[in-house]
Amino acid sequence: MPDDIARWLNEHANPLSTLTPGAPVEDLKPLGEALRGTRIVGLGESTHGTGEFFRLKHRIVEFLVREEGFTTLAMEASQSAARALDAYVRYGTGSPERLVARLGFWTWRTREMVDLVEWLRAHNRDLPEGRRIRFVGTDPQLCADSVEAVAAFLRRTAPDQAGRVSALDVLARARPGSLPDPDKALLRRAEEIARLIADHVERSGPGGGDADEALEHARILVRAADLVTRPFEAPAGEDGVLAARDRYMAGAVARLVDDDPEARVMVWAHNGHIAKGTYGDQVPALGSRLRERYGDAYYALALLFGKGSFLARRGNDLQRPPVRHRIGTGLRSLEARLTHAVPGDYYVDLRAAGSPGDPAPWLHAPHAQRSFGANVQRFLYRLNTAPLVPAEDYDGIAFVARSTCSHLLPSAED
Repeated sequence: MPDDIARWLNEHANPLSTLTPGAPVEDLKPLGEALRGTRIVGLGESTHGTGEFFRLKHRIVEFLVREEGFTTLAMEASQSAARALDAYVRYGTGSPERLVARLGFWTWRTREMVDLVEWLRAHNRDLPEGRRIRFVGTDPQLCADSVEAVAAFLRRTAPDQAGRVSALDVLARARPGSLPDPDKALLRRAEEIARLIADHVERSGPGGGDADEALEHARILVRAADLVTRPFEAPAGEDGVLAARDRYMAGAVARLVDDDPEARVMVWAHNGHIAKGTYGDQVPALGSRLRERYGDAYYALALLFGKGSFLARRGNDLQRPPVRHRIGTGLRSLEARLTHAVPGDYYVDLRAAGSPGDPAPWLHAPHAQRSFGANVQRFLYRLNTAPLVPAEDYDGIAFVARSTCSHLLPSAED
């Protein structure tokens, strides 16, 4: 390992005293200082099934809300279903376990996520409404709640039009790219229904209550219809389904920031999404769009781990339950270098790296990072890495020495 890596990390790394939420926050103060002047922080993760990532992000959320004035948690989860969870977080409506289980992905159906949601509710309980923390989904897909809300609204206000919503029932479960349609018939139907409700809102005037809510659900259906009807194997770039998904997620965050000058947003997503560049086949990441729009007011914090276990599905079968996967430190990844440079768990601010000519050239050189999604290759997952240039892709790294599996709620099938 080059001496400059160990030397730079030993000078700049800030040890994390614990990953446990509710603990004293003195060790997180350097993160707070790095975030001064920012409005958005991306909280990444190299796996969706690591319990330590959930707990550390829970701890960071507590710190950012209490100490740094962050106002909203925006998550890589169903925009549609997250609206009901937001009602629980702000007003105590519903069951947290049931609402977490409906966020659209098995990855969030964990005991750790319920613990975070219950903390958000406890924090909000005695606050005036204007100061309560919001929970927002950024992903348009999997929108059963929106189909139901739009249908119910039209049954009340335009019964003769309510039957048109049945064509959108497929959006409750359809995945991006699963219903390719060059003619975009489903998208046109969703747009027609959204215009119908928008006309009703315009006639009713602002502050229409359930009409405004129905209109937002209708707009979610338009985004979902666009995603599911794009061909999954479309060429890379802006027209691809993955690029469209990240564009929609970035748009959801931008609306939160632009609509409220006091808003400060925590964005919970995979490292690939929060990165400042591209991922996969050169897909422009959510984070790259936020960086382009907000500059240094966006901060990308990656979460990486040294060795251990995590949950993921094997292969591409979405019906298989997630299972435990194990991986050692290895030799070739950036994580191996981070493991051997500094023992234990720590945070490092990469913005301290300065220019490409500083004494830490490794920060501006290409490396390989581990990257595991909700599904992994059946046998070769240990070889699954993604390219990165640390200081160009991320603004900071939180490193966890050992990963263990997150704890699924009962019946956590997708």
